[in-house]
Amino acid sequence: MWAQDRHQRIRNLLHARTRVTTEEIARELSVSRETVRRDLLELEAAGELMRVHGGAMLPAAAAEEPFTARLTRNRPQKQEIARTAAALFRPGQSCFIDAGTTTALFAEQLAQVPDVTVVTNSIDVAMALRGSAAGGAHLLGGELAREVPATLGARTLAEIARFQLDVAVLSPVGLHPQQGAMDFEIAEAEVAAAMIRHSHGVMMLADGSKLGIGSRAQICPCGRVDTLVTDRSADPDTVKALLRAGVREVAGAVRAQAGAENFIRAAGD
Repeated sequence: MWAQDRHQRIRNLLHARTRVTTEEIARELSVSRETVRRDLLELEAAGELMRVHGGAMLPAAAAEEPFTARLTRNRPQKQEIARTAAALFRPGQSCFIDAGTTTALFAEQLAQVPDVTVVTNSIDVAMALRGSAAGGAHLLGGELAREVPATLGARTLAEIARFQLDVAVLSPVGLHPQQGAMDFEIAEAEVAAAMIRHSHGVMMLADGSKLGIGSRAQICPCGRVDTLVTDRSADPDTVKALLRAGVREVAGAVRAQAGAENFIRAAGD
């Protein structure tokens, strides 16, 4: 694993847990403690963390990385995922899409697929699909989130319950073999979980830096994930662990797309 990939995995761990030990990082990344120490020194020098006895923590216990910062983080990987995921859809299908930087890029690609029914709580997703060949999107009502351009809360959950769609397309903070798909904010996890309850299939969009990462609130266990769409930066051992934990298929550079294509077609039947 390249240093820049390790650094991003460490950032994700810290934003998910606020504080992590050297042992935890070494285990999650499958690297030596000495490698972890070097990485922590470099990240501390860049002002991204504070080393403490036995590990590291975020400066001033910072919260999740701001949405505006996440827009540019790992953008090439997210664009690769967006193209792969959109290629799995066919005209006439329906899907939920939750709010996230990866799902916003996915919506831009999905806009080229005609006659797709989309229900979303993301303003960015709705705008990307407005006036497109896909036929636009139904934007769920609710409270406007403080940090993310999306709706949340009781009204959003109630509106989701009115639908039964083919697929829920979600972008979690992390996907961990034991913890499952996770989010930093409970309210966002509740929306994603509701979308799953009202969908026949579940597709997770997650670049390699999110795999093997846990967080605060569970969206669903791995056994509920039908298709994981990831990119070439994904660690093969982590992907294997996710498959053993119940993820049905993986699409992207790590694996051939055939299995995922079969899933998405079956979900639309």
